[in-house]
Amino acid sequence: MKLTLLILIIIITGLISCGQAHKSTPILEPKDLETSNTADPTEIQKSITTTNTKYIDTKYVYTDSDGKQIIVENSLPKGGLKYSAPDGKEYIYAVHWTRITNTLDNPLELKIGFPESSYELPSSPGRFFKLFIPSDTMISKKESLFNYGLDLEKYLDSNLHEPARLNRTINPNNSSGFYIVSLFNKGVDGKLRTGLSIHERNIFYRINDKEIHCGKISFMTLKLKK
Repeated sequence: MKLTLLILIIIITGLISCGQAHKSTPILEPKDLETSNTADPTEIQKSITTTNTKYIDTKYVYTDSDGKQIIVENSLPKGGLKYSAPDGKEYIYAVHWTRITNTLDNPLELKIGFPESSYELPSSPGRFFKLFIPSDTMISKKESLFNYGLDLEKYLDSNLHEPARLNRTINPNNSSGFYIVSLFNKGVDGKLRTGLSIHERNIFYRINDKEIHCGKISFMTLKLKK
């Protein structure tokens, strides 16, 4: 009798403990989890996702002989504010980004570069600009942030007199985004619009009515889809 009573007490105690433990454990929803500001390595080159067209200015689709595509998306500008260089000179900047999606069967070798020298904007005489390509990777969650999430001042302080280069491989069925910063000696008349495009193997970057040859890609058979 005593043994039976002891077993019954143990079972009841165990059930009460389990019930209390279950009650005190909260269930986390995805929105409750903290997210890191540091780009995950998989974000540097990620599978193709839907683009928020709110920030897109131009989009070009290029096809090869098999119908596979390279998609180039160019953003609208952010910025238009002053940047004060360490030597005291003041500039007007704009931050843009370009995202390239590769649906070809082979990796896309992308090589882009701008010299240290300045360019003059034909439509705004006396407006000279330089172009920079920060090494940061532009990812979709930064689209709504100030300057698209780029720490501009820190970058320019260290790279103001350096030539701009980008070497990146985009694997099949992946996308990769990068920043391009334009730095002007003074404000531009009217709107500022930029964009990267491909003509045969050549890569061009346009700022309003100024088009600059800035690199090459590894394919020759791409045609612009109209």
